[in-house]
Amino acid sequence: MRERWVQSLGRSVGAVGLGCVGMSAEYDTADLNDERSLLVLAAALRLGISLFDTADVYGPFTNERLVGRGLRGHAADVVIASKAGLVQDEPAGRTRPCGDPHHLRTACDASLRRLGVDVIDLYFLHRVDPAVPLEVSWEAMAGLVAAGKVRALGLCEVGEDELARAHAIYAVAAVQSELSLWTRGPLAEVVPWCRVHGAMFNAYSPLGRGYLTGRVGPRSFQPDDIRFGNPRFTAGAMAANRVILAVIERIARRHDASLGQVSLAWVLAQGDHVVPIPGTKRLHYLEENCKAADLRLTAADLAELDAMPPAVGERY
Repeated sequence: MRERWVQSLGRSVGAVGLGCVGMSAEYDTADLNDERSLLVLAAALRLGISLFDTADVYGPFTNERLVGRGLRGHAADVVIASKAGLVQDEPAGRTRPCGDPHHLRTACDASLRRLGVDVIDLYFLHRVDPAVPLEVSWEAMAGLVAAGKVRALGLCEVGEDELARAHAIYAVAAVQSELSLWTRGPLAEVVPWCRVHGAMFNAYSPLGRGYLTGRVGPRSFQPDDIRFGNPRFTAGAMAANRVILAVIERIARRHDASLGQVSLAWVLAQGDHVVPIPGTKRLHYLEENCKAADLRLTAADLAELDAMPPAVGERY
């Protein structure tokens, strides 16, 4: 697979990474299978994927253990990204931000154990906690680097002001936010900020939680599926957003590519510092996603995609 140099990490990573949350939570949870997912992780290594994304809240906790098993013996060859700062309250199962320094320190120790590594390559503050000043949380995260437990730090779902405040304390190596053909908000400020400051931008849900592949039709999602109740996955919104799929499909035919590959190629075209992390738990989708790294959209293709109407429905 083609690679992208990440200045803030001092190394290259495969142009397409792997989001691992769906192997343990959030999507089609009745269809989880650890052994199948371990085969997917092994195949990802063979295909040149070197950025693997997980978090303590995924499962919760089970996804880090799974990723740790799948990447055992390969830690020196890959970038393992994990996150802290979201906690799940029981028994309701609701998630909430927690940027308390003590929590972040104990969460890091627990993640190290579950992943089975001595150091986490890239550690994200999963969400900024409105009850804790960002500077307080970020100082605690920087302390994890000083302690040799983490190599680099990142922030999720933040704006330019928060990035500047954090970066003044300790370098922001990466930002992770949703970016796709139907979610373009980060292009205004955050993606350019990352370019200027040598940070990697990780695009999560680059396939629109599956919608942009053209394979997700009107259906009923289980209550623990993240798309259950999501405004963009109502029958009306999905029908209205077919106009987006029609444009992607037209360009896909020009390149003999899938809709998903065109969607990923558009994300990759937003900058050499942009690395999408599509998730899958199936080998054939993994292989398809990896091939998107070799798809070169023309200027006309990009102009046509950029001219598409915004998606109907809020993203959350």
